[in-house]
Amino acid sequence: MELFVGRYDRSLDAKGRVILPARLRGFFERSGYLAPHEDGCIALWTESEFAEEASRQHAREGEGQPARHDVREWFSHVSHVELDGQGRMAIPADLRQHADLDNDVLFVGVHDRVELWSRRRWETRRTSGS
Repeated sequence: MELFVGRYDRSLDAKGRVILPARLRGFFERSGYLAPHEDGCIALWTESEFAEEASRQHAREGEGQPARHDVREWFSHVSHVELDGQGRMAIPADLRQHADLDNDVLFVGVHDRVELWSRRRWETRRTSGS
């Protein structure tokens, strides 16, 4: 199991790409999975960690119709991303909108995943205590 920690500032380029911090790149073997996550961020998982998250999401389908709709919605926004030779990955427009990413991107290691936050949303969350 990978263990992600730390905080890294980056910027989106004009094409909606961001450079994955060098300290994190080795975990991703040139690709990973992006998905909407709680509190208005985007989660980035390695292939193996995503398989576990996908199983957790899929298990929720037994909770009834509202849960099945949520699971379908979640999977419909998941994106398999590849890193180019410079460590850049494109963030799909729907995920950029979900996380309110416009320029500044904050990568935050959170145990089994890396979260991508807009600097503005991260600071608001910190100062509001939520």
